[in-house]
Amino acid sequence: MTDVRPMNRLTPAEVADVLALAAAAEEADGVGPLSEEGVLGLRGTAHRHLLAFAEDEELVGYAYLAETAGELVVHPKHRLRGHGTALLAAAGPGELQFWAHGDEPAARAFAERAGFTRSRVLWQMRRPLTDLPDVPLPEDVRVRAFVPGADDTAWLGVNARAFAHHPEQGRWTLEDLRLRFAEPWFDPEGFLLAVDRTDTLVGFHWTKVHPPTAVEPALGEIYILGADPGGHRRGLGTALSVAGLRHLADRGLSDVLLYVDESNTAAVALYRRLGFEIHTTDVQYHRS
Repeated sequence: MTDVRPMNRLTPAEVADVLALAAAAEEADGVGPLSEEGVLGLRGTAHRHLLAFAEDEELVGYAYLAETAGELVVHPKHRLRGHGTALLAAAGPGELQFWAHGDEPAARAFAERAGFTRSRVLWQMRRPLTDLPDVPLPEDVRVRAFVPGADDTAWLGVNARAFAHHPEQGRWTLEDLRLRFAEPWFDPEGFLLAVDRTDTLVGFHWTKVHPPTAVEPALGEIYILGADPGGHRRGLGTALSVAGLRHLADRGLSDVLLYVDESNTAAVALYRRLGFEIHTTDVQYHRS
């Protein structure tokens, strides 16, 4: 029997228990079950949390529901016992979207049995940080580091315009930005801004460094890359990409990853030209 408890806010102890469950799933599956949004949401009130407990009060599963999509994970030792089905039932009827990381056959079968269909595919692409091309910036553009507090509003404006049609990225608020500032991985020196002669922001490349885990070495990431669509500077995206890659290589990292929608053909083409190859696939499942 599964006891699913809905919560609007988690205690620090409950956050720790969910993170331990997610770590056990990552060690068993080779891929983390929670995205950055999912981990950040553990400490806030924007998500509706569902905690599944066994009869002995052990946490055996977790799910959250967000505005665009949620995520669900069951502890590897407690799978195939109905806990995932109980979490879905607790999420309620009607339209739902959940991410599954890794595109595993078991997740696919579970989603299909529950009446979900594939609606979106997100690729993680990787390349080594060697043999980087030499791509100069446009003549009137220079790169400098982001200054928290001074560049926030300008960056949010360019980000919203660059990702106007993106279901998550284009909706970022000042709170979303400052949540990242508080994370231990945040480094303003790795948040590269492309500015013109008047110091007006025309593009950016926000890099990230992932610390080593039980299954991965330290990795760099093209966290967010964007250009103001009104800037009309040919080649800025490629030049900014390489500038960020060189920054990560200078940090002593050997490989870099990024996430991109399969449907974003322009971005996929850019990254393939830069030597990136598909590493893993995440799938969003939708129930109408």
